[in-house]
Amino acid sequence: MKPVSLTRIAAASAVLAMLASVLSGCGTQNKTPETAPKMDLPTGWSDYTVEGKQAWPDSAWWQHFGSDELAQLVQEGQRNNLDIAAAVSRVRQSEIQARIAGAPLVPNVDFESGINRQLPLGSGAATTSASGLFNASYEVDFWGKNKASLSAAEASLRATVYDRETVNLTVTCGIVSNYLQILSLRDRLVVARENVANAEQVLNLLLAQSRAGSASALDVARQRSVIADQQSLIPDLQEQERDALTVLAVLLGHTPQNFTVKEAGLAAIQMPEIAPGMPSELLSRRPDVRRVEAQLAAANANIEVARASLFPSINLTGATGGQSSALVSLFSGPNLLANLGASMVAPIFDGGARRNARELAVEQKKELVQVYRGTVMNALSEVEKSLGMIHSSEERYKLKNVEVEQAQYAFDLSKIRYREGAEDLMTVIDTQRSLSDAQNQRGQIKLDRLQATVSLYKALGGGWQDQPAPPARSPHNQS
Repeated sequence: MKPVSLTRIAAASAVLAMLASVLSGCGTQNKTPETAPKMDLPTGWSDYTVEGKQAWPDSAWWQHFGSDELAQLVQEGQRNNLDIAAAVSRVRQSEIQARIAGAPLVPNVDFESGINRQLPLGSGAATTSASGLFNASYEVDFWGKNKASLSAAEASLRATVYDRETVNLTVTCGIVSNYLQILSLRDRLVVARENVANAEQVLNLLLAQSRAGSASALDVARQRSVIADQQSLIPDLQEQERDALTVLAVLLGHTPQNFTVKEAGLAAIQMPEIAPGMPSELLSRRPDVRRVEAQLAAANANIEVARASLFPSINLTGATGGQSSALVSLFSGPNLLANLGASMVAPIFDGGARRNARELAVEQKKELVQVYRGTVMNALSEVEKSLGMIHSSEERYKLKNVEVEQAQYAFDLSKIRYREGAEDLMTVIDTQRSLSDAQNQRGQIKLDRLQATVSLYKALGGGWQDQPAPPARSPHNQS
């Protein structure tokens, strides 16, 4: 028995591939892909600069807050966050879909085999026949439909990669923001407890004067009411801290039970300074902008797919194999066979489905053009708002510091004057309330300043740099 020769099998596939390549090269039009629409961008960010310099955040921007614990939490969140893990899975799905879209660009080969045994009812010997056939088929990409489908899939892959980076940036900013909020709430708890202690000092003074007959029961009751009011703020702040810890735990991929952070307050947190460069750099700095650009590229390719569907589909087929009534001589020379064929299917009437599909693809692209413009304008707006918030919160914080200092002086002075009988109790209570309010407001303004910096980092795309999406594996290299 002669060994099976694959030469003729390969020859049929080679002829198909060669013919398909020639036809495809002749029929495919070389088109320059459309770029994202141009926009009239401003030349700068109003007057917000840092010492006349312009800078962009680096890839580890959260380290500029000066907290080792925060840096560790961000790294942990980027490893364990469930939304990031889901986004990574979506990228892998898009890679597979791109490989699937590229499969029609190479011939499809399969093998058919069969054995038939005939048993006569009367006289005569039984006969056995067998056949083996390799089939190859290929759709000639004469109008570029398959290449356009692959281009659309690859653009969708890039969009998914940028979407993953957007999720990563959002999660990172969420971790930093919630961490800062937790520390701010701990500072406010310290202030609340100090206010309770101050109120209790005034109550002790009142009780001493009451025993001496110089303070009324009404004064004592009024001060106890003030203490109760101050104490009532503590459980609410503690609940807010627990809620923020729960959110942070989920962002890190932890269960909320028994989760906490070590830092006691914002005292050790540094105030980063950053100013953006030119607004046009946002187009390469923000992954959401890049995502819409990739979606535009996919929409352009989908228009080409819909256009190509209006034209005939050309298919080439080939087969090689053998058949014989004697199983042992199946692959002998005389029993080998091969055939080549070509077919063309042209659309005649489909109720306008293909033409409407192309019009739909065109309108979808027009929609994405407007989405792109809206995304860029939103990016510019977010940067401008964040810079404005940083500028205003810095001014407010300076003024609030002066207010706290004066409120503290007024409260201390009112206690002395009350002890000496020069002021009434209501003056002491009013100055104490003013001090408490000013301290709480200062803590909130400090948090607002830090949160505005986080928002600016996010608006500028964090430290993300546009990298080309990983190319989908060629169907030739699939395992």
